[in-house]
Amino acid sequence: MEGGYTERYAKTQTRLTEPQGKIKKWDNDTELFDMMKEQLYAAVISDALDAAGYREQALRHTIRPLHPETVVVGRAMPVLCVEVYEIPDEPYQQEIAAVDSLKQDDVLVCSTNGSTRICFWGELLSTAAFARGARGAVIDGFIRDARQILAMGFPIFTTGLSPVDSNGRGDVVAYNVPIECGGVTVNPGDIVFGDADGVVVIPKAVETTVIEAALEKVSGENRTRDELRAGATLREVYDKYGIL
Repeated sequence: MEGGYTERYAKTQTRLTEPQGKIKKWDNDTELFDMMKEQLYAAVISDALDAAGYREQALRHTIRPLHPETVVVGRAMPVLCVEVYEIPDEPYQQEIAAVDSLKQDDVLVCSTNGSTRICFWGELLSTAAFARGARGAVIDGFIRDARQILAMGFPIFTTGLSPVDSNGRGDVVAYNVPIECGGVTVNPGDIVFGDADGVVVIPKAVETTVIEAALEKVSGENRTRDELRAGATLREVYDKYGIL
């Protein structure tokens, strides 16, 4: 994985505003997501979503990063996978189509309705997704080939591991459609952000408002942290900045 914990922590402490306090802008999704990965985190985005009135945007706590330092951020490409109980004549058809449809900066988000039978993802799908420019995958089900995926550095969030194949156990029935994953509705094009604390979904309609609010809060947290380190009391800095 890229960088160690100390290095990544230090990077999150940098100030995120220009000298006059103006939030830095982004020109495209790639620049936006690189900035978010470097400077934001799930908790502060969740707080910004709360402030915008979107209080149920965090996926269930059971969906965890394969590696604790994993960070994923990108546009959701939702996939719906259901349990099946027979081997089809032509397996993997929609699964292949879904992965092949991934675009630059996408994050594949798969709902299996929390199945413990389906092992939807593995090394070869990770390889194909990475080659197409996808930024990761979030799955409310099991994956396999964990060692190979970790060696590849492809960001994965999952509920667990299993060695079984999906053939005859799960089948993709739709993709690039709205789904519910981890208890949260995910629409195509929503922004997905995940780190060690969990995964949050930013609806496309409020993404600019939420991201700018998150950046402003991180800037306030930096000032709060500096004053706490200098000896100010928690009450003093909370009364001053309203951040905790």
